[in-house]
Amino acid sequence: MSIMKHDSAGVRSCWHRLIACIQASGWVAFVLVLSACSRDWLPHVDLAPPYQPPQYVVPASWHGASPFVEAHPSDDALRPDWWKLYGDPVLNRLIDQAMEANPDLQAAAERFIQARAVMMKVRSGRIPQLELGFDVSRNRQSEHRLFRGVGEATEETSLIASGLASWEPDFWSAIRNATRAEIYRAQERAADWGLARLSLQAELAMDYFTLRGLDAQIAVLSDSIALYQRSLKLVQTQFSGGLASSLDVARVESLLFSTQTKLAQAQGQRQVTEQAIAILVNQAPASFTIEPVKHLSLAHFTIPQTLPSTLLERRPDVAAMERRMAQANREIGIARAAFFPDVSFRLGGGFEDEGINLTKLANSFWSVGSLVSLPIFQGGFRRAQLQQAWSVYREMEDRYRSVVLNAFREVENALSLTSRLTVAAERQASAVKAFVKTQDLTSELFQGGLASSLELIFAQVGTLEAHLKLIEIQVDLLKASVSLIRALGGGWDQKQLPKDEQIQPFGTLQYVNLTKPPPVGGIDVHADNNRLYNDLTKPVSP
Repeated sequence: MSIMKHDSAGVRSCWHRLIACIQASGWVAFVLVLSACSRDWLPHVDLAPPYQPPQYVVPASWHGASPFVEAHPSDDALRPDWWKLYGDPVLNRLIDQAMEANPDLQAAAERFIQARAVMMKVRSGRIPQLELGFDVSRNRQSEHRLFRGVGEATEETSLIASGLASWEPDFWSAIRNATRAEIYRAQERAADWGLARLSLQAELAMDYFTLRGLDAQIAVLSDSIALYQRSLKLVQTQFSGGLASSLDVARVESLLFSTQTKLAQAQGQRQVTEQAIAILVNQAPASFTIEPVKHLSLAHFTIPQTLPSTLLERRPDVAAMERRMAQANREIGIARAAFFPDVSFRLGGGFEDEGINLTKLANSFWSVGSLVSLPIFQGGFRRAQLQQAWSVYREMEDRYRSVVLNAFREVENALSLTSRLTVAAERQASAVKAFVKTQDLTSELFQGGLASSLELIFAQVGTLEAHLKLIEIQVDLLKASVSLIRALGGGWDQKQLPKDEQIQPFGTLQYVNLTKPPPVGGIDVHADNNRLYNDLTKPVSP
């Protein structure tokens, strides 16, 4: 248990303002100025336990290695626009469009805005509440009413103007801790938005490389079909001349038809992948297309190596989990405060008259009161609440450790995959060259009558499968490099989270420009025109 310190000079200044305004304008000014005082001018006790994120002992270096990572550790951060490392203008344009208009990302931003507003709602409990009321009534009673007094008026008019001010001093910091918990929750939402943005970028990049891999497979299959069609014509000519059998024709036809089947499957997969990309960039699939290419381009770049000790600062999911743990810590303080007296003050008053003259002092009424409540026995409710709060905090610690372990696993997996797939791509490229050479030699021997159609088909099938396997490995390598960048945080840093003082969405006495709060942490929404991107047939111009 610790007593929070307060600035004595600030307290004196705040009290002077209060006294001056009470003398000048009465209780209304008192309430408004007290609301504007941002300092904790009243001594209070913070019952939340001291909070410190867990410190883990981690390896000094990574177990795996990757050709995409520099050999020596570097303090330079991974660039936030990491997708530009691939040097593909189409990919750059698609990700820019998705960042601008993706509805899921915009929804994540709105959840952060909502969390800021919730914090303000909870914080309002610390500020004196002021209510005004005005009641006008005209009543008539029956002249034959039972027990009606002699000479009592049949009709009467009543005017009442009243006000009520209430305030809870929050001696045990229950409201303060609830406010801080909501601040942490808003920061968690900001980290969730960073994770949603990184996930969107990575998913779009992976889908795009899948699409380009299918383009390359379609090009290889189309070339192979053209080759097999020429082979079929040759075999049919030989069959007509008696130099080939019907078995030779059937073999070539089976190879041609099976390859055409693979082409149709690849074309279908490409359409599905293209439609998935369309949704990510906020376009209806029917109005979206990406021009195909024939070759898959590999990327050659290096990124700064992130040390294991700094990984937790680069991952938005780790930051979000840490903020949840901080919230659970504040919930313990709230549960502890339930064991202490709850104190509140109330001031009410106004004027009441049968006519319209409410200014006479004789027509005034007022009441001043305070309430102190302390539940004596609730059957273990408060103890259970406190025990639950401690358990939730320990659960958050366990889940935080799980998220940290998963972060290290993802990095190591990506390092291993990019390293091994790079070797596999090189070996498969050599295998493709050997298969092509075998196919060319076998074709020459077949045309000279020195090789059978079975040998030719075997060589052609091997060449086609080697080509397709090479493209598959190259796509996996590109996607593994995206996974590596994502596992390292994609250029995100914990410093991008909004500070505690930035979470408040508007001033206590602000009553204009309330459509949306000022953007913080790079998170903004289209409050002025949320239907800006409702035309799903046109690409977004970021």
